[in-house]
Amino acid sequence: QVHLVESGGGLVQAGDSLRLSCAASGRPLSSYVMGWFRQAPGKERDAVGAITWSAGSTYYADSVKGRFAISRDSAKNTLYLQMNSLKPEDTAVYYCAARMRGLGYLRSDTYDYWGQGTQVTVSS
Repeated sequence: QVHLVESGGGLVQAGDSLRLSCAASGRPLSSYVMGWFRQAPGKERDAVGAITWSAGSTYYADSVKGRFAISRDSAKNTLYLQMNSLKPEDTAVYYCAARMRGLGYLRSDTYDYWGQGTQVTVSS
């Protein structure tokens, strides 16, 4: 079992930056992939990106490439999502998730463990 707790959400203005954190506990993460997903009201849960915990390889959805960056601190067992140049369409609940290494890192249905989510609201 992997327990995930997100933090760092809030209300910001368009063009601002925000960093989300996801504290992980329960199991060693060396064989895991950690993902960030988001869900806006009335919409499906979409991928933001993912990172392999051991190698630090990152994968991003086209909608956030060049603006968002995923990183991890292995000593703190914490995942981060740095969001820059935020837009109103980035408004959503952001979730972190965990799964074993394999294929389909940007597919939400391949993840086994989820956090409770943190709200990000970007005003225009």
